Amino acid sequence: MNNKRFFFSFLVAGVIGLLLIVVAGFYWLFAKSPVHLSTPTSQPRAAIFVSKLSPAMVSLLVNPESLQSLEKHGEISQLKNSLLAKSHIDFKDEIKPWLSNEITLAVTSQDIDHNPENGLQPGYLMALATDNPAKSREFVEVLFSRRALAGANLEVKPYKGVKLLYDFQEVTTSEKLQTPNSKLQNSLAAAVVDNFVLLANHPQILRAAINNVQAPNLNLSSDPEYRQAIKQLPKNAVALAFLNLPMVAQWQGLELAESIYQTQIFSLVLNPQGFLAESTFLTTSKVGSVSLPLAKPVGALEYIPESAGLTIVGENLNNLTHSDLAKLWRQGTATIYGSSAAAISRWLQPLVNVQKRWSLNFSEDIFSWVRGEYALAIVPNQANINPNWVFVVEKSPQLKLGIAKLNQIAVNSGFNVSSLNLNHQKIAAWTELTATPKQADVNVEAKVRGAHTTIDNYEIFTSDLGMMEKILTHQQHPLIENSQFQDSIATIPQPNQGYIYVDWKKSQNFLERQQPLIKFVEVLGKPLFDNLQSLTVSSYSTESETIKGGVFFHLEK
Repeated sequence: MNNKRFFFSFLVAGVIGLLLIVVAGFYWLFAKSPVHLSTPTSQPRAAIFVSKLSPAMVSLLVNPESLQSLEKHGEISQLKNSLLAKSHIDFKDEIKPWLSNEITLAVTSQDIDHNPENGLQPGYLMALATDNPAKSREFVEVLFSRRALAGANLEVKPYKGVKLLYDFQEVTTSEKLQTPNSKLQNSLAAAVVDNFVLLANHPQILRAAINNVQAPNLNLSSDPEYRQAIKQLPKNAVALAFLNLPMVAQWQGLELAESIYQTQIFSLVLNPQGFLAESTFLTTSKVGSVSLPLAKPVGALEYIPESAGLTIVGENLNNLTHSDLAKLWRQGTATIYGSSAAAISRWLQPLVNVQKRWSLNFSEDIFSWVRGEYALAIVPNQANINPNWVFVVEKSPQLKLGIAKLNQIAVNSGFNVSSLNLNHQKIAAWTELTATPKQADVNVEAKVRGAHTTIDNYEIFTSDLGMMEKILTHQQHPLIENSQFQDSIATIPQPNQGYIYVDWKKSQNFLERQQPLIKFVEVLGKPLFDNLQSLTVSSYSTESETIKGGVFFHLEK
């Protein structure tokens, strides 16, 4: 067995920690009825081993065995066994007897030897909490004994009162002379420190971890930004990830553009109907949202049919481009793609196409005059072609000017603005007229490209007259009365900045056509998407130095 295989074994162990976080979030897929979980630890105790300069740390805060009781067909057992197979470790006999309620994996360093000439070689540290240090020491010694028998060069050295065990591949003097700038040789290193088993891809990482404990000002748990982030952790979170955004960008070879938000904490909270994945971005400056929070359901939803596959609800689109979310969007897209326009072109091409086809500028031509409530819905049709849409806007002094602007855009695009009656309701329509010669006569065909009307305190825009008729005649119950929608919205904290609701069964085909990458994501998360009913995305920040939001996954029982 060579060094690459040693390092691969370590990475496999790391993947266990990462995937168990996902398993924790998906556990309701395998549960027939609510099962009591042991109370998660409030925060990762292993943070004392991690440098405050660490780019990323993820933690599972419950014992994976407490999740195993929730499975239906041995899914978690199969996962653990397949991941540990290459490491020749038996979870039940060798890890289970001593593993406690925390597994933490961290990228501790962007480059172990800080030598730019041989490229970046990140350092990885895994910390597994133990409630039986004697058993865990026995595990470490047996593990390295096997590796030595397999041909590894075993080294045992004390460091500040801790016994370090690691294996490595010897490098001859001639090899050093031939490749003086070659990368450090990866190895597997381990130690038992207090109530933790530490595993790393180089002994230097373990030495740094021990130093971090003995010099508290060096470790992550003493970092003010980390401590502020941990305060945002929701109650009973079973897993979390902490990201130092400038360090993550540097680690990935990116430059953090418009560096407003410096840290992010992500968590998973279990729910009887699914789970909430919550994320908080923090900044040292005050960046408050200028949008008024919603403390009750939006009345515009009364006109959204329950057949809607995707619905966006909120208030005051006028200030969207100046909000905290817009600043976060600009920072993220500029860092990864170079600009927001490039990100939109890659991920939201249908919106780009709409703007080009209608010569629209969403920000100036629509957002600018939406000052009250709004609800936008995409409604799939049975023909599986272009879906219908509904846009409901609360009346405001700016509405008349907004409609006039849309009328002018329609005329400039070659459409006619006309008025007609539909079920005794006056409707304004944008129509495209086509003349077709037929013998001695000429037929004129009118295709409606959009329509709108006023009902009570709202202006309702639809893609065609058929959609408008369904709303006027109440052919469907409104979305706001749908029990699945009500259950999902109830999990989102109030007040909030609005939300995006996706009925997965109704919108799956449409979303896959618009963004082919979704199919790839579905394959990776097959157990989730096979049981997904809906997902709801919302932002609900209450402090000016944070953006807090979440995605609630509503799963079939």
